[in-house]
Amino acid sequence: MRAAISDIDKAAGVLRAGGLVAIPTETVYGLGANVEDVAAVARVFQVKGRPPSHPLIVHIGSAEQLGEWVTVVPDTARLLAERFWPGPLTLVLRRGPRVPLEATGGLETVAVRVPDHSMALALLSAFGGGVAAPSANRFGSVSPTTADHVRAELGDAVDFVLDGGPCQVGLESTIVDATSETPSILRPGGVTREELEAALGSQVSVGSTSRVRVPGQHPSHYAPRARVVLVEPEALLTEVELAQEAGHRVGVILPPSLADAPVKTHAVVAVPRSMAAYARRLYGFLRDLDQLGCDLIVASLPPEEGLGLAIANRLRRAAGPRSTT
Repeated sequence: MRAAISDIDKAAGVLRAGGLVAIPTETVYGLGANVEDVAAVARVFQVKGRPPSHPLIVHIGSAEQLGEWVTVVPDTARLLAERFWPGPLTLVLRRGPRVPLEATGGLETVAVRVPDHSMALALLSAFGGGVAAPSANRFGSVSPTTADHVRAELGDAVDFVLDGGPCQVGLESTIVDATSETPSILRPGGVTREELEAALGSQVSVGSTSRVRVPGQHPSHYAPRARVVLVEPEALLTEVELAQEAGHRVGVILPPSLADAPVKTHAVVAVPRSMAAYARRLYGFLRDLDQLGCDLIVASLPPEEGLGLAIANRLRRAAGPRSTT
């Protein structure tokens, strides 16, 4: 979907004036601010209800601009940027002086990526700087994959919503610690582990914990209002039955292996056989089940290979323990 050039110009003007712009990317919609404007960055945290210790991803217009925002670019980081940018890959590198500590959660590292969306790239070009842009939703809740999701959740707190249509990847970017010549995955996402290993010619580890704080590591994240319960596929129907007997309005994310199973419950969404299609629709499924009035969602994890690794990560976070305060 293409916006009129006036929309791009208006969004760039809002960023220059210290405002917030909802920006379409291939992953999810971001809540964008001029990364060099400390007051605008603070407003991003305030609007999202995001702890200030959680760093933001800085979006730039091209791989050639990377040196403007970081101090050191190891050879492996340069290789990954050339291979996957624009695209759903975020590189964590040493912070350059243009990036304020307020945007990095106080860390001397910064997360940077080049989005693969024509409108996002046009905005970055028109704006001419870096844009700090976490997902355009309240902290910990389901990420938005359409402009309507942003409007419904954040409303007038966003100064301008740039509507670029539905996101084509649907899950956040893969975050890679590229501060050394031995990169590791800090958050799985739209670029798969297998793709990274093919590009590097070596194995890439996936850390369950990290010395580097990055987005998406909170125990409860990407969570709908309904509580999410994860079970093995063979236990799913029994879990649904028990939950209904306990009085829950149960929503089911039905895996392909149970596509023909007779499931009688409040709401059912069927998982596509394509992992790319599942990734693209996962957050929509969670939002739909909330809107249908479910108070409990039962799901199973997909095989953790390819995009299945990122989908499983999001489901685990969605099912994570929630604060009672």
